[in-house]
Amino acid sequence: MDNNLKVKIYADGAVLDDMLSAYRAGFVSGFTTNPSLMKKAGVQDYVAFAKEVVEKIPDLPLSFEVFADDFATMEKEAEKIHTFGPNVFIKIPITNTKGESSVPLIRRLEDKGYSLNITAILTTEQVEAAVEALNPEVENIVSVFAGRIADTGRDPIPYMKKSVGICRTKKGANLLWASSRELFNVYEADRLGVDIITCTPAIIEKLKKVGKPLGQVSLDTVKGFNKDIRALGYSILTDAEKNDQTGR
Repeated sequence: MDNNLKVKIYADGAVLDDMLSAYRAGFVSGFTTNPSLMKKAGVQDYVAFAKEVVEKIPDLPLSFEVFADDFATMEKEAEKIHTFGPNVFIKIPITNTKGESSVPLIRRLEDKGYSLNITAILTTEQVEAAVEALNPEVENIVSVFAGRIADTGRDPIPYMKKSVGICRTKKGANLLWASSRELFNVYEADRLGVDIITCTPAIIEKLKKVGKPLGQVSLDTVKGFNKDIRALGYSILTDAEKNDQTGR
């Protein structure tokens, strides 16, 4: 891994074995998860899963998201998540499914001194609203989904650059580049001064190989093609054509 990187790498996922592998390898500075990742990982008991993660990873930031869609229940869930451990950040979506702003809830939770991870942000207006509501005496995370911005055909760099400036106006507001799509996103985030970027296990695995000579990557690619060709028994020429020495 490139030791010159200043951006913190957080692992994104809900497969406990992958999380512990990344934790033991020392490649990451924290972990995030969400309901969709938990569904994909087959997590059945959310509270039990979260508590096991906190028990096995007690010394790095961990983000767990509320499930409710109404703010009163979200607040109760947030209070319970807060009890999981001192290293836990409570993920609050910037809106509910009705498009109603979560800012009033964010303010209430900040008044209680809770560390939050404001998630599902895609506009700079949302960044401004979230940061304005944060308590400067508490460490918080503002998660901007740069990958999903890019999925709409927009360049996420101007959005992230502006978000860096907004977050720097509030002490304790850490900007997170969410939904990374490729390893180079790590370098883009680093150059912009983004505080944190979430990476999938696949991207984290690639980070371990950073700096590999391109000529070697080319050779490894050809060897990979050849291995699959032999394994599948692919052939373009018939045996007779292979043995034809005329070259016709």
